[in-house]
Amino acid sequence: MRRSLILTVAAAVTMVLLAMLVPMAVLLRDYALEDRLSRAALEVQATESVVSGQDRGAVSLYLESINEDPDTRTTVLYPPDEVHPDGQDVGPDPGQDSRVIQARATGQARVDDVDGGAEFLVPVSLSGSSAAPERTPVIRVVVAQPGLQSTVARSWLVLLALGIVLLAGALLLADRLGRSFVVPIRGLATYAQQLGDRRRPAPLVTEGPPEVRELAQAMTRLVERIEVLLERERAGVADLSHRLRTPITALRLRVDGVDDAEARARLGADLDELEQMVDHVVREARRSEREGLVPECDAVAVLRERAGFWQPLAEDQDRELTVEITADSPTPVRASEEDLSAVADVLLDNVFSHTPDGAPVRVAVAARPGGGVVLTVEDGGPGLPGDLDVAGRGTSGAGSTGLGLAIVDKTATESGGGLSLSRSSYGGARVVVELGAP
Repeated sequence: MRRSLILTVAAAVTMVLLAMLVPMAVLLRDYALEDRLSRAALEVQATESVVSGQDRGAVSLYLESINEDPDTRTTVLYPPDEVHPDGQDVGPDPGQDSRVIQARATGQARVDDVDGGAEFLVPVSLSGSSAAPERTPVIRVVVAQPGLQSTVARSWLVLLALGIVLLAGALLLADRLGRSFVVPIRGLATYAQQLGDRRRPAPLVTEGPPEVRELAQAMTRLVERIEVLLERERAGVADLSHRLRTPITALRLRVDGVDDAEARARLGADLDELEQMVDHVVREARRSEREGLVPECDAVAVLRERAGFWQPLAEDQDRELTVEITADSPTPVRASEEDLSAVADVLLDNVFSHTPDGAPVRVAVAARPGGGVVLTVEDGGPGLPGDLDVAGRGTSGAGSTGLGLAIVDKTATESGGGLSLSRSSYGGARVVVELGAP
């Protein structure tokens, strides 16, 4: 927007300057020529008085003095006579043409345009002479057109400098005007991008044109309204959690009073699962409060900590737990610390729960091309069932809830990565989780 405004102003001002300065330059050249013609007319009057004295030596000396000016060249053209049949011209431009003959014959002065300027032809009546008009001398003054060596060139340079100054001033004004629009709009864009961060951005400063200020005020009101709605939603979820826990507790007391041990255990497990589901719903509803709209954490630090957490259990079960971390820390991923910890715990819990003691485990964390990490967990167990979609929600081949790998797949997909399953080098399962960068 700012660049477009500057280009538009530059084009408009350039056209206006051309429309003004070009005619002014032509007028300056014409005025300079008119000034030279006026000075030449005065020189003709002075030369005429010298020529009328009929002393050609004096005329020659006079012409040498006035022809030092390169802008004008004065020549006296005498007619031919018995002594000088070809005439005797005095000055830098000898030679007579039809215009000179016509001026001598008519006795009238004339001004003609010639190549490179203008030409004065003035017949001179000799004092005390009764000669015919065709026997009179003619003064020819050639006035050169003003060129680059004259004051016109300096005037043109002044006009050019003035045009450049005006253009620069217009561009500066356009830049300041564009800045008054662009800077507030960029502030609005930055504020909008920061709305999803973990921290609330600084209050939006309303500045700029009235339209931009009105937009900033509307965005501020929108953010405040969204915060009110989110707060109401969190309060409603907390209230729902409290209301659900009361009947669950009452059911648990009644279950504890059941005489049949098998039925009591079955009902207790159902209540445990129900309570876990309620906790999961509450945690998901409060996710935006914990993480912001764009979750982020250091994957290397989180995965190294979870591998260390499972290390003692691996030693108790005589398992060889190999941890290979080649990614640098910090390596941010688009997942919360809680979700990434849950991913690592689900994968390692599956290994420790569904493989025999002593089966080796390998955990590898490598950098992902384009950002993020690749988490690989391999084990030496029996492997994954080939006839089941173990990543599907509620699908299990070992009597569990079937939610573990579904949670892993969801976290990986929401981060911009994915989940893949294959056979490991140990002969068991190989789970590869790709987590994208924020």
